[in-house]
Amino acid sequence: MTPTEPPVGRHPGWPVRLGPLRVAAGVVRLRPPRLRDASAWSQLRLRDRDHLENWEPSAPGTWAERNGLLSWPAQWSTLRALARRGQTLPFVITVDDQLAGQITVGNVLRGSLRSAWVGYWVASHLVGGGVATAAVALVADHCFGAAGLHRLEATVRPENGASLRVLTKSGFREEGLFQRYLDVAGDWRDHICFALTAEEATDGLVGRLVAGGRARLV
Repeated sequence: MTPTEPPVGRHPGWPVRLGPLRVAAGVVRLRPPRLRDASAWSQLRLRDRDHLENWEPSAPGTWAERNGLLSWPAQWSTLRALARRGQTLPFVITVDDQLAGQITVGNVLRGSLRSAWVGYWVASHLVGGGVATAAVALVADHCFGAAGLHRLEATVRPENGASLRVLTKSGFREEGLFQRYLDVAGDWRDHICFALTAEEATDGLVGRLVAGGRARLV
């Protein structure tokens, strides 16, 4: 079935909860962000500055200011507003029901393009436990299904080996190098562009993980 344009003001496939999926690190679920996530979100972000700052876009203010407890309400409100307008699908990643990161489908375009980008981060103590790979699989299957998208893109710095492994294991293919693409950690950084289309994921990314023994349906 070919996805059709949603009625004006509606976002197909949103809001929604995805999972659960068991991986080495625990049971992964995705859900919309909540205002009361502020404390857990801020604690993780402040603790993991060294793990995250080199991969995220530069922004005004210090790391503590951008990721402190009081900064979450504005971010949450912005994500909710964008989701209601059909421009974003924002998710919190939980592992064993504890906040463990975020994954966001952004710049959702409809019409003849039906594309978006996907970005994510996961707490440092869970890296290597299959959490990011599970989150990408859950999101991709949802985007190519209920959300009615055709193409997902992800851009990653060449130095970010962990994220490169997540995308390649998930079946994303490398499309090229974007030179001086994004201001990250105070300078314009090259990024590798990866992409995946619905035709390349007809068997489902979650299904691939399960068939390969890297995840289990719960």
